[in-house]
Amino acid sequence: MANKPNIPKGTRDFSPLEMIKRNYIFNTIKDVYKLYGFQQIETPAMESLQTLMGKYGDEGDKLLFKILNSGDYLKKVSDDELLQRNPLKLAPQLCEKGLRYDLTVPFARYVVMHREELQMPFKRYQIQPVWRADRPQKGRYREFYQCDADVVGSDSLLNEVELVQIMDTVFTKFGIRVQIKINNRKILTGIAEVIGEAEKIIDITVAIDKLDKIGIDNVNKELKENGISDEAITKLQPIIALKGSNEDKLNTLQEVLSTSEIGLKGIEETRYILNKLSSVDIQNEIELDLTLARGLNYYTGAIFEVKALDVAIGSITGGGRYDNLTGIFGMPGISGVGISFGADRIYDVLNTLDLYPRESVEQTQVLFINFGEEEVSYCLPIATQLRNNGVFTEVFPENTKMKKQMNYANAKQIPFVVIAGENEIKEGKLTLKNMVTGEQSLLTKEELIAQFQ
Repeated sequence: MANKPNIPKGTRDFSPLEMIKRNYIFNTIKDVYKLYGFQQIETPAMESLQTLMGKYGDEGDKLLFKILNSGDYLKKVSDDELLQRNPLKLAPQLCEKGLRYDLTVPFARYVVMHREELQMPFKRYQIQPVWRADRPQKGRYREFYQCDADVVGSDSLLNEVELVQIMDTVFTKFGIRVQIKINNRKILTGIAEVIGEAEKIIDITVAIDKLDKIGIDNVNKELKENGISDEAITKLQPIIALKGSNEDKLNTLQEVLSTSEIGLKGIEETRYILNKLSSVDIQNEIELDLTLARGLNYYTGAIFEVKALDVAIGSITGGGRYDNLTGIFGMPGISGVGISFGADRIYDVLNTLDLYPRESVEQTQVLFINFGEEEVSYCLPIATQLRNNGVFTEVFPENTKMKKQMNYANAKQIPFVVIAGENEIKEGKLTLKNMVTGEQSLLTKEELIAQFQ
C-alpha cells in the first residue's frame, strides 16, 4: 500500500487564497521599501556551514538545518568517529552546507563579497524564507519568511527616521492600528551605570523586557536572583515606571543619567529621531519604552518594536542600529540599521481583523460559459480583450452542463458569468450575470468591456 503523503513538521502548504493574501502582504511591504530607495537582493537558500556556524551562539548552531554532502558522505569519517556518535565533531565532516537561519548573516556575507560593487550607503531589502530546527508550536514554524530592510555604511540617524516612517506607512496601508516603540541601547547602558550595575546590563534588560508579561514584582525577583543588589533594584524602580509624554521621559532621563556620558548620548540620539518624526505625518503612536531591550548583544543604538493594538499577539516588526555587521567575516567597521516585518504574524492580524481589501483577494472576475465550439469561437476574442484590459478572465474549458459550470463559478467566488448562446450570438450580444445579486443584463461586446473599465 502506498504511503500517505505528508509534509515535514513545522512547514505548511498554502492554498491559492492564502497565497493571494500572503502576496498582498509581501507586495505592500516591497512597494513601501522601494518608495524609500531600497533595492532588492536574494541569497541562496543554502550557505556554507562555515558561513553559518558560530554566528548565532550554541543554541543557534543546534537549530541549523545541516545538509548531508552528496555522494559518499561517510568517506571522510572513521568507524571510531561513528561509534563515538559526537554530532558536533561529525557535522563538519558529513555536511558542508546548511539552510540559512536568518537573512542577516547571509546579508553580511553578501556585503563582504560584493563590497567593491556596492554604492554606500547600501539600502537593501530581502524577502525570503529561513529555516530553524525549532520545536513547532502555534505561531512558530520551521520554515517561515522574513521581510528585512537594512541601510549599511552610514551612521546618520536619518536612516532610523526613515525606517520608522516605513513601519508607519506599511501598517497604515494595511489598516492595522499599531504602537511603534522606540528605545536606545545607550540609554539602557547608562541606566545600568547609574544604578551601579554596569556589568549586569544584559541581566537587567532581559528581566525588565518581561515587565508586561510577568509584572514588576516578578521582574524584581528575577533581578535579585541574578545578583542585582537591593540598592540597585530600588534605584531602578522610578526609571522603568516613568510615565508621561516622550518629551517628559527624556527630560527626566536627562537628570537621572546626568553622570553617564553614554546614557546622555542615547538621549541625544532618541531626541533627534523623535524631533525629526514630529515634522512628518506619522499616523501611529510612537512611544519611548524604557523596558524595550531586543537582543542587546546585537544592537548598539536605537531599538524598534511594533505591537498591534487590536489583536493580542507578540511583536509584528522589530529592528535597530548595530555596529560591525561584517566583522564576523573579517571586514570591521561597517555599521548599519535595519528592521524586519513578521509576515506570518501580520497575516494572522489581517485575518483576525478581516482587513484584506476585496480587490487584494479577488481572483477570477469573469467566467465565460462554454456551450460548444461555435460559442467558444465567439467568446474567445472578447475574453482576450478583457484580459488585455487587466480583467481576470476564464473561459470554461469543457462543454458540459451549465449547472456544473455555474457551480464552478460559485466555488471560486467568481462575481460575474458571461453567457453567449445561440440567441445572443444572433443579436451580436452577451448576457452578463451578477452572481451575487442574480441580476442579468444583455450587452453588446463594447458595453460588456465598458462594465469593467
